[in-house]
Amino acid sequence: MIGITRNPSRRRAVKSIKEGTEARVQLRDRKRITGMKGILYRIGIGSLILLLTALGEPVMGTVSLLGTVPLSRGFSHGQRYRINFVDVDGNSLSTADGHVTVLVLMTPEDREKARSIGDRAPDYCLGNPSYRMITVLNFTRRRTQIGRNVVTMLVRHQLDEEAKRLQARYNEKKIARDARSDIYTVTDFDGTISSQLGAESAAAGFGVFVFGRNGELLQHWDDVPSAQELASAVK
Repeated sequence: MIGITRNPSRRRAVKSIKEGTEARVQLRDRKRITGMKGILYRIGIGSLILLLTALGEPVMGTVSLLGTVPLSRGFSHGQRYRINFVDVDGNSLSTADGHVTVLVLMTPEDREKARSIGDRAPDYCLGNPSYRMITVLNFTRRRTQIGRNVVTMLVRHQLDEEAKRLQARYNEKKIARDARSDIYTVTDFDGTISSQLGAESAAAGFGVFVFGRNGELLQHWDDVPSAQELASAVK
């Protein structure tokens, strides 16, 4: 019988190559996650900003128009639009489900604009189940499924932190309600939803929409409305 002599030096070399490969993979993944964190922090989820999130799916949102004029081709005040979403917590949401809905379409670069919308929301909307604010976050760069999952994880964490700020506002107004339950979130990774809201390109697209309880479009702005304009539209 012929014996097989193992070469310790060869084993060490193979082990070294394997460890080096694993280290490079880990470094690549860390860089990817760090990049995602930077994107999320630039979003800056402000008070009352309800980011809509697709939770690792291409887009967990569908659009059906009760009328005949799609938003992407022009806006018609009084026209009914039903836009359906499933949020990060699995809640089914719609612009025509009996709520007055303020919907903000934004890119990560619109952080300050989106924050100001939340700050200008009337006090009577805070914790009021008749009102809902939703923000569609339009990512301008396409991502892999892994990238989407990482972004989703970071968004969830950031929403938990943002809920603490909103809860302080609730406490100040003596609103006995869990602020986290009022935060609904959808990210649009492929532009499907954003295109239905008038964003002809991924880079173009800040808008504020107010929908009535049956999905009728009450008001629309291409920039941040004043507190008075917003209050007048949602009353």
